Amino acid sequence: MTVYFIGAGPGDPDLITVKAKALIEKCPVCLYAGSLVPVEVVSCAPADAIVEDTAVMTLDDTHAYIKLAHERGQDVARVHSGDPSLYGAIAEQIRRLKADNIPFKIIPGVPAYAAMAAEMGQELTIPEIAQSIILTRMSMQSTSMPEKETLDNFGRTGATLAIHLAVRNMREIERQLIPHYGEDCPVVVGYRIGWPDQMIIRGTLSNIRKKIRKEKITRTALIMVGPALAASHDFVDSALYNPNMPHVLRPVAGVNLVEDHNT
Repeated sequence: MTVYFIGAGPGDPDLITVKAKALIEKCPVCLYAGSLVPVEVVSCAPADAIVEDTAVMTLDDTHAYIKLAHERGQDVARVHSGDPSLYGAIAEQIRRLKADNIPFKIIPGVPAYAAMAAEMGQELTIPEIAQSIILTRMSMQSTSMPEKETLDNFGRTGATLAIHLAVRNMREIERQLIPHYGEDCPVVVGYRIGWPDQMIIRGTLSNIRKKIRKEKITRTALIMVGPALAASHDFVDSALYNPNMPHVLRPVAGVNLVEDHNT
């Protein structure tokens, strides 16, 4: 048997990959994080499958289900939101699987930041404005951050920041980032991206806190910060399609391929 850690995407059942859906359809045991994964995602599980919402379970509980499935030779679909490699809490599960010699595989999913960028209708890496994205979060009661991984340090880069699990810490985000990005730096908050009640809230470091407080958003939100979020017209074109910059797949500069094809 094999335990499949499956990334279900941010919420929209249509954003699950073909491979992920095929595995859920065949696994006799399906454990899904119901607080973040819609039940529609696992509705394709076999009619006789064991399907359990792990939102109320502990690590010991989920591992007990997996061990029982291992004894029975049954594959397990362990379904997580987004992509399981990012804040998926799979490291501790994998450690237990390795200790018990239980095989596993990871099936990637659409991460929340990618789905949010799509809903925003923009690219996150704008030529000469921002070419890096930093995925991070804030310290919480459950898990602290490494000493050097602070917003103050990340803010010094000027990169686009995608801040998870931090919507209740907006005042601290302002305090640490305004010195680096300025009060007018654009901020976008995505609430429950991919769900029917999703919301995109735009503002700046100086006013976004008031806007999300008005909408009463306290969880399940992703915060993006950076000058690239406001870039719509005033930036240079990428060199990728520049006719004056040939590369290995387009060695001759200035050739009009459309005209050449038509002839």
